[in-house]
Amino acid sequence: MALSRITGLGFYVPDQIITNNDLTQWMDTSDEWIQERTGIKERRYFEFGKDTNYSMAAAASRQALERADLTPNDIDVIIYATITPDYFFPGSAFLMQRELGMDGKPVIDIREQCSGFVYALSIADQFIKSGMYKTALVVGSEIQSSWIDRTTAGRNTAVIFGDGAGAAVLCATEDPQHCILSTHLHADGRFAEELFVREPGSSRHGRAATKEMLDEGGFNVFMNGNAVFKHAIVRFGEVIGEALNANGFGPGDLDLLIPHQANMRISDYVRQQLGLSESQVVNNIQRFGNTTAASIPIALSQAWEEGRLKDGDLICLAAFGSGFTWASALIKW
Repeated sequence: MALSRITGLGFYVPDQIITNNDLTQWMDTSDEWIQERTGIKERRYFEFGKDTNYSMAAAASRQALERADLTPNDIDVIIYATITPDYFFPGSAFLMQRELGMDGKPVIDIREQCSGFVYALSIADQFIKSGMYKTALVVGSEIQSSWIDRTTAGRNTAVIFGDGAGAAVLCATEDPQHCILSTHLHADGRFAEELFVREPGSSRHGRAATKEMLDEGGFNVFMNGNAVFKHAIVRFGEVIGEALNANGFGPGDLDLLIPHQANMRISDYVRQQLGLSESQVVNNIQRFGNTTAASIPIALSQAWEEGRLKDGDLICLAAFGSGFTWASALIKW
């Protein structure tokens, strides 16, 4: 059976830097308040007319393809994770495919929120293991600054989110010492309304989107912060442990943990529970905030650029997000 290996990584973030102090222009907040609760110092916002969800994804993908020494036409399938597509339909994967000149190649759009990239990675891994495809392009891309509520009423979520994209190229391999060892996916829809955006929705009386829905705040993010935090710290530990146990490892065998960048307090708690040092965990939420499906591939790409991914290292990717959904991937680099 074929295995899959990550052979190229890339990311793109918009040029526009928004600091915590910048946010005080729109809402009652402070740099101290935001850092204390999230660990975030700044984030990136897209520039209208310059960036789109798919253009950012394309930029990240071009970088990943170049590093993999491949061209767009070498790719067999695109798996694209986002909750902020350019259109309601079709998905942004189609637009990126067109942008990269990959006409005819199959694309799959998935909406698994903060776990989106790990879910997409798992799908690509299964395609390659099955022998259906030999190469896959896995993308996470988000533009969230255009829909957050930049008022004091929305500050609990508005201060968290940022924009960006990350990509990974997967290729078939027969080397069990340099491959994705396993992926683990979970969800629990009982908690769907603890972190969600209600509108626009199809199951509505009349039109799926109206001015009244906008006025009532149905397009804003609702988050029960306490519930999300309590579930996240449990599920992160569980799904990381599941990946390690499935492959005969323990926390002490991990070289690097790359978690979804949701909140620095969550990352620190998980790190301490696993007995890892700060150098064993990749955190870039301070600079980019929570970029949802893009956060893990951005962090993974940065870790590679900084020389933190060494030959033979045992690396774990882990995520938790709305749905609730949680997932992990264990990789022998």
